Amino acid sequence: MSKNVIWTPQPKQAIFLSRWEDEVLFGGSAGGGKSDAMVIEPLRQVHIPHFKALIVRKTFPELSELIDKSRLYYTRAFPRARYNSTSHTWHFPSGAKIRFGSLTSGVTQYQGQAFDEILIDELTHLTFQEYDYLRSRNRPNGPGTDVHMRCTANPGGVGHGFVKARWQIGQIEPMTTIHEDVVWTENGQERHKDMTRIFVPSSVWDNKALIENDPGYVARLASLNEADRNALLYGDWNSWTGQCFTEFKNLSAHYEDRQWTHVINPFKIPDHWQIWCGYDHGYSRPFAVIWAAMAPEERRGAGSRMYIIKEYYGCTGTPNEGVKMEPARIAEEIKRIEDADPNLHGKRILRVGDPAIWGTQTGESVGTMMERQRVYFEKGDNNRLQGKMQIHHRLAFDDDGVPMLYFFRDCRHMIRTLPELVYDERAGHPEDIDTNGEDHLYDALRYLAQRFPVTPPLKQIEPVKAFDPLSNDTAMRLDKYDFYRRF
Repeated sequence: MSKNVIWTPQPKQAIFLSRWEDEVLFGGSAGGGKSDAMVIEPLRQVHIPHFKALIVRKTFPELSELIDKSRLYYTRAFPRARYNSTSHTWHFPSGAKIRFGSLTSGVTQYQGQAFDEILIDELTHLTFQEYDYLRSRNRPNGPGTDVHMRCTANPGGVGHGFVKARWQIGQIEPMTTIHEDVVWTENGQERHKDMTRIFVPSSVWDNKALIENDPGYVARLASLNEADRNALLYGDWNSWTGQCFTEFKNLSAHYEDRQWTHVINPFKIPDHWQIWCGYDHGYSRPFAVIWAAMAPEERRGAGSRMYIIKEYYGCTGTPNEGVKMEPARIAEEIKRIEDADPNLHGKRILRVGDPAIWGTQTGESVGTMMERQRVYFEKGDNNRLQGKMQIHHRLAFDDDGVPMLYFFRDCRHMIRTLPELVYDERAGHPEDIDTNGEDHLYDALRYLAQRFPVTPPLKQIEPVKAFDPLSNDTAMRLDKYDFYRRF
């Protein structure tokens, strides 16, 4: 390599740098060269005087690696470029700027600002609302710049669900351009714009330089716990550390026999089964209504096996955005659904709801407004940790592969959101889920689970043999220490 060459992209990095779409997501697993590509990408436009770029992480300390890389590359490529450590901004000879920023003070700190290019490292650490707000800051500061969003991500985090859905990961082949027809009204006329995005996958095997410099890196990823190994080594978007309900299974091959899966084919509910409805209220955030059939003859502990047979989710289609429907209208729609659905029509339906709907701080309560439409709820138990454990108990399989909780495959939003819930990383909330995620259908399910508690299945547990360093058992000693010698 010539001594004048500062950095050469590897094949997947070159693809990322060459993409033309409005939004590009790069990565999927660890070690794919995301950080280098993220720092190099905005250099393509620093010859334009009015160009401004923003490189973002959720918190500022997480930016340290990227800033270190910028010091390595930028000063060698542009000796006259200067870094201001107070504003965290690079100033280039042309007048262009690259700024490092975080969301520690919230997204509104960027209100009124414009960035020709916004680059977000580890997008899954952000909520959709944060990402959407940053997109509103993505506009030109003058003519001739490429205006776009560039992101990297690994599976996991509070934003996992929206990232997976927005780039249709697992639904379409990677490297497929997604087209979205954006429509607005201007001067009384309808306008259209084709907005595009693409997912460029990258893994450690695409980063030959890393493997050559650190031959043991792949082995270290392979030695991680199963969830981390699947996510960080293989880029599996269905398994990651921090995922709350890891026991949830959706296996279409077992929809009919109902073994080792929680998602099943719909069936006619017997007339003698009791029907319950769970409700979590929302206005600017989605509301969630679910209907459960309780099988009285299938019991574990104090409760019946629960089948979630229908859902009504008040979401606009944008993650975690509610439809702003008045409670009376929601009640009317609940009655219409119960009259139209064959498994609900003519049944006596009991309901349990979010206890907050009886709050009167802002006037008449939501519960009262719904009761006026003859839709009645009893107050749900809002003990979050007990409710969560009840869902864990119901999701657990017995020795025959049968859980105490099933979902009809038509309940697509529940099936989508439940496995994407993550633990809350804030201090003091180690066992609760992160409420910044789409937890509304989960909350409705939690009220039902608390209403009908069950005990976890009893399983045969093999006793663990304690390690004895003085034992003559060679196999035991090798099992304990051979791992460290190999690495």
